[in-house]
Amino acid sequence: MVGLLADKVAIVTGAGAGIGAAIARAYGAEGARVVVSDINGEAAREVSSSIEGSIAVTADVADEEQVVELVRRTVAEFGGLHVVVPNAGIATTKPLLETSLEDWRKVMSVNLDGVFLTIRHCLPAMLDSGGGSIVNISSIASTTGSALIGSYSAAKAAVRNLTETLSAELRFQNIRANALLPGFIATDLVKSHQPDLERALGLEAGGFDNLIAAKQTRYGRTEEVAAAAVFFASDQSSWCNGSSLILDGGFKASLL
Repeated sequence: MVGLLADKVAIVTGAGAGIGAAIARAYGAEGARVVVSDINGEAAREVSSSIEGSIAVTADVADEEQVVELVRRTVAEFGGLHVVVPNAGIATTKPLLETSLEDWRKVMSVNLDGVFLTIRHCLPAMLDSGGGSIVNISSIASTTGSALIGSYSAAKAAVRNLTETLSAELRFQNIRANALLPGFIATDLVKSHQPDLERALGLEAGGFDNLIAAKQTRYGRTEEVAAAAVFFASDQSSWCNGSSLILDGGFKASLL
């Protein structure tokens, strides 16, 4: 059976774990030739080993020279580029009053600058390949005020706006840009910040799990985000451009 992404070449950053790894595997399962990129080269290679025909490239998306090399390696290996998922991201859990400029800039350098740099240097290769799809990873935190994750939320809101700008600028060049807005997904990143969130919110240990159960019934699965990423990368979403798809089990829609 021919996959939805047959003959497509895709770069997924931050693909050594979590949502990025799930997207890379889903793309491979749908026939794409995948470049698994992560700042952690060992993690990238481990994920790549589970995806037939993929390659792993170690890259820090906040470093422009490394991003340029990532794209160069992709084109040299596969001859083109059609899909990019600038997924790499980090987070801190601090009130803004306790957030230093260094903290702020560190989050922005990966979550916003890294997205810009990845897209900026992928675009010429995508244009040379006849077009393609940009699948940005924003967050439901981009849609409202988010205590304790202000720098993360601000960066993700900027990514959502950037998505719309890209759709406007590139719509006549056969390149689409859409964004996924996940809620709380069961990733190591989310779990690692749970104790800080519980302390800041005055919750007992494990209390954040109860909050998630009340707001979105359960943690989302990385495979659920990956399925949406396949949709936006494939021709099934050919009439989607500048869209933001919320994947949060109803968190954002519920007042109580």
